[in-house]
Amino acid sequence: MTEKSSAKAIVVFDIDGVVRDVSGSYRRAIADTVEYFTTQAYRPTPLDIDQLKSEGVWNNDWEASQELIYRYFETQGQTREQLQLDYNAIVAFFQSRYRGPDPNNLTGYICNEPLLLQPSYLEQLTQAGIAWGFFSGATRTSANYILEKRLGLQSPVLIAMEDAPGKPDPTGLLATVGLLENGIEQTSAVMYVGDTVADMYTVDKAQALDSSRTWIGVGVLPPHVQETAARGNAYAETLLAAGAVVVLSNVQELTPRQIQELVSSFA
Repeated sequence: MTEKSSAKAIVVFDIDGVVRDVSGSYRRAIADTVEYFTTQAYRPTPLDIDQLKSEGVWNNDWEASQELIYRYFETQGQTREQLQLDYNAIVAFFQSRYRGPDPNNLTGYICNEPLLLQPSYLEQLTQAGIAWGFFSGATRTSANYILEKRLGLQSPVLIAMEDAPGKPDPTGLLATVGLLENGIEQTSAVMYVGDTVADMYTVDKAQALDSSRTWIGVGVLPPHVQETAARGNAYAETLLAAGAVVVLSNVQELTPRQIQELVSSFA
């Protein structure tokens, strides 16, 4: 693109549950961590984790793990003040499962995450004049592993955990858009594609901060909720209630044509 050109739209993707299936990695690590710190008394189910995340403030899986541990002990009559959980120990255990014991040589659950999109899909967006990038609560190491090593992308635009406050704070989304617009005119429409309530709340908060353009929340059903139609439908309703304009079963359903149709409907 030349400096004077402008993208037809910007699409920013969440990573976990959108670009990769994390039901057997991040979510498994949550369950392992909670089980370990409750001395095998409680292992949260995928539905337990979904219910926590539906509250819209538990995007960080380390904090989500700690919260589930606290809530279990509260059902046993203990207070948070009594427990005084060691957050750093929770993070270390979680990472030992997700990344593996050696942080410089990834051998954990991260190595087995199924991909939910192909590089050819992103190339279609580029050819259609649609700029794209990533804003994720994942660490930069984890995000780059999937984007660069697994998908083969060359230095993609990415705002990761270390770069911005956690969702639903929209700072990271705004920063991603800023990087994508570097040298081009302001784009009138921005889509954020995510799989959680926090992702949709982030879009709403971005709109409140920057009303000069249209912000569109696109929901994607993560694979683990699609095992039954009833669960998928319930999850979709939750995303729609949180502000999603549409909910897709896979990110690649968001074709250039559908992006243009969504943008036009807000024009």
